[in-house]
Amino acid sequence: MRAPDSAKQRADYLRQQIELHNRHYYQLDDPLISDAEYDQLLRELQQIEQDYPELVTQDSPTRRVGVAPLKLFAAVRHELPMLSLENAFSEQDVAAFDRRVRERVQLETVEYIAEPKLDGLAVSLIYERGRLVRAATRGDGHTGEDVTQNVRTIRDIPLKLAGEGYPERLEIRGEVFMPKKNFLALNDRARERGEKVFMNPRNAASGSLRQLDPKITAARRLGFFCYGHGIYPADRLPERQQELLAQFASWGLPVNREIEVVQGLAGCLDYYRRLLACRHDLPYEIDGVVYKVSRFSLQAKLGVGARAPRWAIAHKFPAEESTTRVTAITVQVGRTGALTPVACLEPVFIGGVTVTHATLHNVGEVHRKDIRIGDTVVIRRAGDVIPEIVKVILEKRPARTEIFTMPARCPVCGSDTISIPGEAAVRCSGGLFCPAQHKESIKHFASRKAMDIEGLGDKLIDQLLAKNFIRTVADLYRLSADELARPDRMGKKSADNLIQALERSKQTTLARFLYALGIRGVGEITAQTLASHFHTLENIKNADEKALQDVADIGPAIARSIFTFFRQPHNLEVIRQLLEAGVRWDEAPARVGSLPLRGRTFVITGSLSSMTREEAKAKLQTLGAKVTESISQSTDYLVVGAAPGSKLTKALEWGVEVIDEKKLLHLLDRSDTQTQQ
Repeated sequence: MRAPDSAKQRADYLRQQIELHNRHYYQLDDPLISDAEYDQLLRELQQIEQDYPELVTQDSPTRRVGVAPLKLFAAVRHELPMLSLENAFSEQDVAAFDRRVRERVQLETVEYIAEPKLDGLAVSLIYERGRLVRAATRGDGHTGEDVTQNVRTIRDIPLKLAGEGYPERLEIRGEVFMPKKNFLALNDRARERGEKVFMNPRNAASGSLRQLDPKITAARRLGFFCYGHGIYPADRLPERQQELLAQFASWGLPVNREIEVVQGLAGCLDYYRRLLACRHDLPYEIDGVVYKVSRFSLQAKLGVGARAPRWAIAHKFPAEESTTRVTAITVQVGRTGALTPVACLEPVFIGGVTVTHATLHNVGEVHRKDIRIGDTVVIRRAGDVIPEIVKVILEKRPARTEIFTMPARCPVCGSDTISIPGEAAVRCSGGLFCPAQHKESIKHFASRKAMDIEGLGDKLIDQLLAKNFIRTVADLYRLSADELARPDRMGKKSADNLIQALERSKQTTLARFLYALGIRGVGEITAQTLASHFHTLENIKNADEKALQDVADIGPAIARSIFTFFRQPHNLEVIRQLLEAGVRWDEAPARVGSLPLRGRTFVITGSLSSMTREEAKAKLQTLGAKVTESISQSTDYLVVGAAPGSKLTKALEWGVEVIDEKKLLHLLDRSDTQTQQ
């Protein structure tokens, strides 16, 4: 049966959502949803792909593990893939797993090894001649991050194996985690310093292992348990998994004391119930248990699937729930200006943690669940300490309650708030002034395609903000070399270089300046379109929403965003200060109809001899052209310089007109002449 369009659309949507949450969970250590919600998305996608096999794609998250590694660390290619585990959420799921195993190995009862499922970060340790030579995260299962220097700081992990008899080269696999007491202490210190706290021990462990400074990792006091092997001489493997773990322990590697050998389904479920009952007494977080077929010969017979072995399964604990009362709904402003409603709760103890707040994500979520101040609500905590409001108990709702509405003004800076159709978030429009957005607005302002302030990176921005040297982007141009030399590791030469970069950045273009302002919805191309249409900043500032919508490719949502931005007194004051500081550009008004390349799309590949690609791009945009990074069948011209890439092949395949640098110069000269007439 052919898959209906609705199934394909739903599968595509689920893949996008899962990839988004994978990135936030594995790379950013900042999960947006609970484990239970993520598991539900993955199960739904698995069911669709099972019902309609033609919808399965090679890059589906059901066939992969995690996400690609961060670029902060060197990539490590695993010699043997580090697979994930399939999940079981009920006793029926475990029974089905046990039945499949028994049928494939043709045994009445199977011996399993059962262990706690730690809520941490999977790592691979390579030992050569007994010495630790490399440590890597799981990453996407095939390629991970090289975290050797940080792993060396974990006291549980021996740098040199003890005893004797270990292979010349072997790979240990296990879980890095943060003990509960260390997690609580870490967050206490963060609160004292006014820093962001970690949401749960898993994210604390992951964030700690990814520190660029190993001293920070060492101070976090991480733990480690090994649970299996990767590279290992086949002729040296014992008969059972538990015997291998005993060998690991004899070499000084930490093995979890809660691991047990159990017989059949009954033994698995008995172990699960006992661990569930005592999970809060353990010194580390667990979110379930893992069952593995103990004999390696049977593991080999069972084999592996696309993303998980067939001889193991993770039996997840159920979400923990309790009831409490919403005492208030406050609003937090994020670093990108997004306003997030937060429920303040009467303290409730769930899963070993006292919960006092729950994120409500966005106003749509609040209205969908109809959450009001004074409501009694069900709170769920699923395997971590990120609580969510599951539902309102309407029977306990007070007689008089108010429906929550987002504030019309930012609670931090007082600027108007704005919502863009199609986006769930409501945002502050005071991007240049709002203290909650200082870092992001400055970082964007200084970026290469904006004001291009070389040398002004994340770390320096943090230092300048922390020392109150700057509050807005305008303050950058008031800095002196002496002030810049004060932050740690900022020498006089670096300070002088930055002052020179700031001075160079003052000469810019109107399009770059508009892009640098960080107006919501105004990217590089839209900024160029605005500059080409209005020619002066004053014209853009004074344009109403109708006039803005007359500009090509600007719809009602972006027009509203631009209009609102230029109606905020704080934004206008920062712009005034920037202009007074000497930020300038050449304004050459021209008639809108005299842009000869309006409506034409260009792509540039290879290197040009008479100008840089950025300069060519700027000249084309000045004449009304749209210049994009990627080629498509709707591209009008591909400009080819020396050593072109694969874009040339695509252009020839799709019939896109190809021009060389000589033809480009002729086109620019002819178009420029037309503009001046």
